[in-house]
Amino acid sequence: MSGRELTLLTEGSVELVGQIARSSNETFLVQLSHGDDTAHAVYKPEAGERPLSDFEPGLYRRERAAYLLSEFLGWGMVPSTVIRDDAPLGVGSLQWFIDCDFREHYFTLAAEDPATHPDMARMALFDYISNNTDRKSGHVLRGGDGRIWGIDHGLCFSAVFKLRTVIWDFAGEAIPAALLADIAPLAYAVPAEVAELLDDDETAALKRRVRRMLQEGTLPVDLTGMRYPWPLV
Repeated sequence: MSGRELTLLTEGSVELVGQIARSSNETFLVQLSHGDDTAHAVYKPEAGERPLSDFEPGLYRRERAAYLLSEFLGWGMVPSTVIRDDAPLGVGSLQWFIDCDFREHYFTLAAEDPATHPDMARMALFDYISNNTDRKSGHVLRGGDGRIWGIDHGLCFSAVFKLRTVIWDFAGEAIPAALLADIAPLAYAVPAEVAELLDDDETAALKRRVRRMLQEGTLPVDLTGMRYPWPLV
């Protein structure tokens, strides 16, 4: 997280701009202001969460945990995300807004630009270890600088394995040694700042998933053909 992003996300005033359409939970575009500096962010308040039978309220904590996990790994694939309790609709996550062409998403990028494949394969690994239940194609963005980002991680880290993703093109491929080295520390210890956002069963399950990837050395395969989110985009 750059200094500017940190200042705006943690100290900036938050003004609602509008609600983001077609989101399962109430999600808002907000403007952050600190002095003369402004930027946009995505705000997900707990008050706007739809009740779920398999996730406790507080999905915003999982958004923050996914960001922290990505940063711990050094992968930088989740936009800067903080938790604010003084936002307009109460406590929730604020995530730095990624300027991009929203006509692009995983399916178009993977098909049209092979240069994105290493980043997509790495995201597949991230989704496995974080147990992402909702990696839709539209949750993969390419920023204006060409960088690949993953967004919308509120349904991650369940202790029960429930991976659902559209990124299966790299299933069975060998995981590069450098990525295995990145995840290895998680096999027996989850960073405290991530663990405090999850419960004990969830952190234990995260470690088990990492150990499995280290043992198998290949990206997961969906033997059922059913581990897809809906809608796909």
